Amino acid sequence: MMNNKLIYIAGPCVIDDPEITYGIAHALKDILKPFKDRIRFAFKASYDKANRTRHMSYRGTGLNQGLEVLASIKKDFGFKVTTDVHEAAHVGIVADVCDILQVPAFLCRQTDLVVECAKTGKTVNIKKGQFVAPQDMKYIVEKIEDHGNKNIIITERGSCFGYNNLIVDFRSIKIMQELGYPVIVDATHTTGGNRDFAPLLARAAIAAGANGVFTEVYPNPAKAQCDGPLSLYLSQVEELLEKLLEIQNICKS
Repeated sequence: MMNNKLIYIAGPCVIDDPEITYGIAHALKDILKPFKDRIRFAFKASYDKANRTRHMSYRGTGLNQGLEVLASIKKDFGFKVTTDVHEAAHVGIVADVCDILQVPAFLCRQTDLVVECAKTGKTVNIKKGQFVAPQDMKYIVEKIEDHGNKNIIITERGSCFGYNNLIVDFRSIKIMQELGYPVIVDATHTTGGNRDFAPLLARAAIAAGANGVFTEVYPNPAKAQCDGPLSLYLSQVEELLEKLLEIQNICKS
């Protein structure tokens, strides 16, 4: 998985409307054209946000329709696609469509889920829980490796310092890279809900040596049914990628 191309994972938090989700993918296809030789991209959207704070909050289209949308995006735009899996029973079905299986931060220590993802042979993107020390990610990585899978990405999602306060300790990038796999930074969830900080965190991540970034994006975040306040506008993506690649080039020189 290690190479010099910047990893970029992006998409809406959840598939709230299949047409809007497809439209986001279409827009990203156009945005990414100038960067196609310098970026490894995967489109991410959730079919079910099983960990919403409020039980009445919108969760998604459900497994079957959600995977149909992702399969269509994969076929029509040539993207690798990824989604988060919350139940071990869903892993095999999701792996039939998705190239990357995302283990949610809150579930990163759930052995049965992690092992089922590992067994598929697909790339497993582990989001580091806000309660997990970067040094302890080695134990989660070992669960995947011990089942014959070395296709791994680790995502830094911040750490809880007190109540409702996420902090990114950029030392964790180097610590987790020593496990031998790419480390990317979730630049939107780590803002604590304020998208204004996302470009700053993304730039800092690449300057600190991260292999890439994850961002949630939406045409008009105010209308998103999940994570609107932290999602970037699609119109912000091109400028962000230009700056990230510039920083990456400077750091390599």
